[in-house]
Amino acid sequence: MPLDKEKLKKLVIDGDTDNIKRETEHALRSGASAKDILDVLLSGMNVVAKGFDDAEMYLPQVMVAAEAMQAGIAVLEPELIKAGGTAKLGKVVIGTVEGDIHDIGKTLVAIMLRGGGFDVWDLGRDVKIERYWEVAKEHGCNIVAVSALMSTTTLNQRRVVATGKEEGMYPKVKVLVGGACATPEWGEQIGATYASNASDALNKARMMVQ
Repeated sequence: MPLDKEKLKKLVIDGDTDNIKRETEHALRSGASAKDILDVLLSGMNVVAKGFDDAEMYLPQVMVAAEAMQAGIAVLEPELIKAGGTAKLGKVVIGTVEGDIHDIGKTLVAIMLRGGGFDVWDLGRDVKIERYWEVAKEHGCNIVAVSALMSTTTLNQRRVVATGKEEGMYPKVKVLVGGACATPEWGEQIGATYASNASDALNKARMMVQ
């Protein structure tokens, strides 16, 4: 029986944790590969992210969708490991940079990354520059994600990259930046990848670890 992609995707979008476990198990028993099923679950999470960005979905819906996504990943994990892969796409440390206390956008990005298959360490707001790299080193993170809303604190995103160089961790550990005053040009200037919103952050993070 072919993989019912639309059904699985809808279960993520609806945040149907109980049924997504059963359907993911059924898909595996029917012969679908864990990798193909994971791709379908991720596509559902992308729909949720776009819905939020377009103001068609709200934060509670994003959170339950992320929970459903994680439930599906938990079912797939043993098969992904057997196949030589991993259930997690990568590891991310995220926080709002030192001097900035705005964290709604950052929190949403963290939720999206978790739901999209990443292990995430959310450091909260007003995060010291060195702290990002301490946590990245401790947990073997692939990405340091730095949010800043104000023009004055956006400058600290540059300091995060510079500190990563001093620690000998950048560019092996990549930097993802976002916030109201950040731009693609700013990201390129400081040596970071820019994400415009939560959906874009998930997509960019996935590309960064491929």
